[in-house]
Amino acid sequence: MTPHAHGGTRATAAGLCLALFVAYNANGREIGSYDSLPTKLAAREFLLRGTLKLNYAVGALPELAQRWGFVLGKDGSYRSVYSPAPSIIAAGLTWPFSKSGIVNLRAPRAPALMAKATASLLVALAAALAFISARQRLPQGRALFLAIGLALGTGYWYMASQTLWQTETAVLGLALAVAAFAAPRDLVNIRAAIAIGAGLGLAAVARPQLAPLVAVLLAGTWVRAPLRTALVATAITLAFGIALGAANLRWFGDPRGAQAWLQDVNARIHGTRSMFVAEPGGFIGLLVSPSRGLIVFSPVVLVAFAGVPRAFKEGWRSPLPWCALAIASQYVLYGSYAVWWAGHTYGPRYLVDVLPVAVPLAAVAMSAPRPGRVARIAAGAALAWSIGVAAVGAFCYPHGQWNSQPTDVDRDHSRLWSVSDNQIARTLAAGLSPQNFRLFNPASIRVVPE
Repeated sequence: MTPHAHGGTRATAAGLCLALFVAYNANGREIGSYDSLPTKLAAREFLLRGTLKLNYAVGALPELAQRWGFVLGKDGSYRSVYSPAPSIIAAGLTWPFSKSGIVNLRAPRAPALMAKATASLLVALAAALAFISARQRLPQGRALFLAIGLALGTGYWYMASQTLWQTETAVLGLALAVAAFAAPRDLVNIRAAIAIGAGLGLAAVARPQLAPLVAVLLAGTWVRAPLRTALVATAITLAFGIALGAANLRWFGDPRGAQAWLQDVNARIHGTRSMFVAEPGGFIGLLVSPSRGLIVFSPVVLVAFAGVPRAFKEGWRSPLPWCALAIASQYVLYGSYAVWWAGHTYGPRYLVDVLPVAVPLAAVAMSAPRPGRVARIAAGAALAWSIGVAAVGAFCYPHGQWNSQPTDVDRDHSRLWSVSDNQIARTLAAGLSPQNFRLFNPASIRVVPE
């Protein structure tokens, strides 16, 4: 691209990021979960008291000590079982508003505001980076179409952008890494090495389950890049991992952190007998379960599948086969995971992780000559369905209580396959959530006298 084209791409990416930030906050609420609570409370504690300990939170609400997510660590302090990276990022982004007095951290809804504002900004940035990645192979209009489909037609909207946990930070890290890794040319720029290393490192510490995907992209860097570039990228990625392992060792006595206790939690909450199972249900369900299948909720992603045949034709010096292999490796991990449906959530939460890596595959599929009329109609229908289903999640979920009624899906796994009582239809029929616009309230930014 010419310098003028580069400038136009950056301006469009900035505009896209701003528009998506507004769209992600249009429901005026945080869609939190059981898992996200310790992360957003840790963010407030880090900004309010300079610590990631959750002792004050547990002291104020003692029942938190009984919840999964709040663990009494080796150092005698309560901590979140999840990575501290999202909490630190949220604290940093909120600091100017706290310091200026715009946001009072002691306000009742301040943690929810921090969580939603941070998550929506990080995911909007990830979508803008996806546009930049796609722009390397597509004209601006098609690249923008791809980025909008990703941003508004997948779990980017209804899940990742709605609360602070792991996914919002992981997809930003992967989007940064892929924007550098996906360049069609060889990776000779040291800035690319830094972007790949920092992006993969951030994704790995935010969501350690992404280790297979991160390892494949690092291997691809060694094949595609000069020795110095590969060394720098690998060193930066390892530095992130070592820092998290050292913190976990100090806090929990295990470099893996609290993940060592996860199997007991799965057995108790989800009714599983082991962490991984050699059964086809998870692999099939992740794609086509009526209430968790990626293709059911976001058929727009099929364009990335169409790019896979082209990927391996380009050879291993291209980023495409490495992206396909990275997605496949992560799919194998999640498909064999006993709790593949990801608990109480809306749609396919786990496969949202791999979407940034699917962007180059989708871009190469869309770079083909102008498709025929039938293909254009099918693509438009897939995009419309995907955005509509995502909007239902953003504006209606959890209204309808599909996950818990008439039985808890974590115990009654057969409900994941029900067509007549699927999550999309139930949630849509329940209508708009009464929680919408809850953050548009003084209690989000200041302490309101009783």
